This record gives sequence, C-alpha cells and structure tokens, in this order.
Amino acid sequence: MSYISFMNKSRFLLTILVSAALLAGSCAGENQADTGAECCSGITRELPGVERKIILSEEEKAVFSENTPEGMAFIPGGLAKIGSESGLPSEQPVFTTYVNPFYMDRDLVTVGNFRKFVEETGYQTYSDIIGDGIIFSFDEARWMIREGVNWEYPLGRSNAKAPDDHPVTLLTNTDAEAYLKWVGKRLPTEFEWEHAARGITNRDDPYAWGHELAVDGKYMANTWNGQFPVMNVADDGYLLTSPVGSFGETEPGLTDMGGNVWEWTSSWFLPYDRLDDPYEPGPESEKVLRGGSFMCHESYCHGYRVSARSNTPPDNNMFHIGFRGVRDIKNDEQQQ
Repeated sequence: MSYISFMNKSRFLLTILVSAALLAGSCAGENQADTGAECCSGITRELPGVERKIILSEEEKAVFSENTPEGMAFIPGGLAKIGSESGLPSEQPVFTTYVNPFYMDRDLVTVGNFRKFVEETGYQTYSDIIGDGIIFSFDEARWMIREGVNWEYPLGRSNAKAPDDHPVTLLTNTDAEAYLKWVGKRLPTEFEWEHAARGITNRDDPYAWGHELAVDGKYMANTWNGQFPVMNVADDGYLLTSPVGSFGETEPGLTDMGGNVWEWTSSWFLPYDRLDDPYEPGPESEKVLRGGSFMCHESYCHGYRVSARSNTPPDNNMFHIGFRGVRDIKNDEQQQ
C-alpha cells in the first residue's frame, strides 16, 4: 500500500513539473485563446448525472431559499454555462448543461469541523495511515512528500497546529466524502460548483465576485502575490491558508470560491469534448479540482477563475486542497 501510494505521488509530482511549463506558457496567452465558433457554439448538452430535471417556480425558489439549512446557500439551478472562450484548452469548448437546484456550504469545511468528526467517530485519514503528505517547500521552491504531515499538522509536527477556523487540508477525496456522509452531505459535481460560482444570474465574470482580483484596494481572494514560485509578498495578508469566509462573498452568500484552497469535486476529469463518451474510471483516473488556492498566480495556473479546472488522483493528500459540501433538495421538499 505504501509503495503504491508513493509511486502514485511520484507520478503526480512529475506531472506537476511538466504541467508547470505548459501552464506558464498557456496562461501567459490565455486572453488570446481561440474563440472561434467551435469553442463558443453555446451548445446545450444532456450529460450523465441528471436523471430527472427539477424545475422550480419563482414561488418555490422563494420557499427553498427561506428554508435554507444553517451555514448553507440555496442555489436555484437551471441552465449553467460551463467553460470559458478565453480560458485554457481544458475549459473548452464552452457549453451549457442543466443543473438541478441544491444547497451548498457557504464556507469551506474547517479544521474545527473535521476535528469534531474525528473525535466522535475515530476516523483515520489517508495521511494518518501512510504517515506523509504532499506540501510545497518554500525554501526549495518545489513540491515534496513530507513525513508527519496531516490535517492537524499541515506542515509537520515541528510546526504549529492548523487553526480551527482555517480550511482543513491534507485529505484525499475519500476522506472528504467520509466527512460529508457523516453530516448528510456530498461533494459537488464540477458543474454544480461552477454554476454556484457564477451566481444566481449565471454571470460571465471571470471571478465569482466580479471582474477584478482586488476591489477598492481590497483583495477578494487569498492567492499568490509576487513572483511565483520564489517570492510571495502576501499583499492579501496570508502566505498559506486563511480563515474561511475572509474573502470574496458572492451574491448567494458563498465565500472563498476562488483562492485559499482548491476544492475536491465528485467529478472524474475528462476533456469537455469527451464528456458524451462512455467512461469507466480506472487506476489512472483523476478527480476534478475547482477554485484555485493560495498557491495560484495569474502567470501560472490562474486557478481562481470560475471556469478554471485542475485534476489530481483521488488519493493525493495535499496541503492546498480542501472541500465544501452540498445537499440535494429532496423529493419531500419538492412536494411541499
């Protein structure tokens, strides 16, 4: 098990090195990306995963919004724009698909939230079992596997514990699912995530909060400020994670929908032009990440845009990946 996990991580680190060069070149010219008819056709696609469309009247939307569970936001669903004409190849071609209404956590799941889960269930994370995780060495400007890191000590036990109000990290996709099952939620699909990030009106803004990274001199996301990857001047106030809810509140009331930590989704990564093909996940399959992190810079991945995608094996446990939950609108609620 340890050998397999190490080989998987080594493969991932090699992918990071290769992708860095590709992304640096791609992002530098992302505004000049092809915007021809093929990528911007506005096709509406019927994709797997929505067995029955739930279409709410305005009155029903008002009722569901009024009865939103504590700490969550009501996302009314509907036709969702997916992708970006000016984004990276992984964000094209642009299309629309139907997303059912759902509730989404306003904030990322915190260290304190996860601590309660561990204390009450005795759950052991992947990091706890194998004894290591993936972090970025700022001294060496490279990714590395470090022993002794976990959700509680994201930089190792020789460093301070993660604050309870910061997003929990160093968890695999399975770890995230285990916590969410315990609280009666699930991970969002990547299309649910993007639809929520675009807001109730399905905006075309590059960011969940609008057009600019900083508004009236205030940064709207915790990202890398400075020269990546050698210097982060932390103009936004943080070198690593920040307390959840500190940045970028959107119209539905969601926070940190760009920056702070990447977010696990339940979706397997596929190019958009292959979404209609039959797909069976295998050992090399990877999960989609959304939202970007404190490690993202506009010259590198620019991952805090609403359409930006990343991908990683589901058992990678990294210090800049977290998650939030969603809850379906149940049949009995639909009939009220």
